[in-house]
Amino acid sequence: LFVAMFIVGGALFETGMANKIGSLVTRFAKSERLLIVAVMTIVGIMSGFLSNTGTAAVLIPVVCGIADESGYSRSRLLMPLVFAAALGGNLSIIGAPGNLMGVNALQEMGIPTSFFMYAPVGVPMLVLSIVFFGLFGYKLLPDGTHGGEAPEAPKDYSNVPAWKQTVSLVVLVVVILAMIFEDRIGIKIQVSACIGAIVLVLTGVISEKEALKSIDLKAVLLFGGSLALAKALETTGAGTMIADVIVGALGTNPNPMVLLVVIFVVGCALTNFMSNTATTALMVPIATSLAESLGADPRSMIIATVIACSCAYATPIGMPANTMVVGLGGYKFKDYVKAGLPLIAVVFVVCMVLLPILFPFYG
Repeated sequence: LFVAMFIVGGALFETGMANKIGSLVTRFAKSERLLIVAVMTIVGIMSGFLSNTGTAAVLIPVVCGIADESGYSRSRLLMPLVFAAALGGNLSIIGAPGNLMGVNALQEMGIPTSFFMYAPVGVPMLVLSIVFFGLFGYKLLPDGTHGGEAPEAPKDYSNVPAWKQTVSLVVLVVVILAMIFEDRIGIKIQVSACIGAIVLVLTGVISEKEALKSIDLKAVLLFGGSLALAKALETTGAGTMIADVIVGALGTNPNPMVLLVVIFVVGCALTNFMSNTATTALMVPIATSLAESLGADPRSMIIATVIACSCAYATPIGMPANTMVVGLGGYKFKDYVKAGLPLIAVVFVVCMVLLPILFPFYG
């Protein structure tokens, strides 16, 4: 599933279709606040089904161009862009590598999952975050110069046939629909993704070389390693031991809500200084053990963990997209703290309110 979706998403980037979709934001450039909302909306939706980093990389030059032409400061637009890329990853199970770790953990326990398993929390998070930046958050963004670096020149897609762009988009939409209706059509999501990738290569929409280049082997290998780590924590009892220490520190019969807060805060703190995927790989087995130690439904714990480990908004090293815009936006470390922490607070409140309602601990 990982490998195939990298290729399907890569075709959208290589043909310039993603660039064309991103350019739609120019229609909303009537004011800075509307532009921030438009950028976050489009980036958030795209990153729900494509690589977060890839989406940011493609649209950063587009947004820089819009800023330079309109006279808006890049520093006011680039940070909302990369935040939206991370937020959008919580819309579907393919939105980010860590999402599949949560899915795998639940499936190992025999708990059914769905393509939009994270969406009931992810969609309100994205919407409220966009509203937050549109109404209040924009005041927290640095009002600096255009930054000391020039963005890479946007790739010229004028020579790419229109049919390739169309086919890349159609295949992506069909693959996503096949994943959504997996149970009805009887085809596993990984098979649907592989069929889509094969069609794109056989039709020449993306070359074999480009397809191989689009595969992020680090993410694939890190995910594979995380399965071994999770199994080791389970079979050796290390996961249970860690869970017992946490539960013991909170006293006898701790409230599951307190544990939910603890797991979210720890995951969120770690992910701002570690790889998101690596943090998720470390925290998901612990969250699973915590839920089992309480005899509670693990879905809230695991979903909270996955979302918390995507909240890398408060540092420039929290995720690759954050680092990509440091020079372009002329950002300092404190700029991420100032704009990122309130966004983390918004995400935290949404999770703490919705998760116990949508996925009750008991019953």
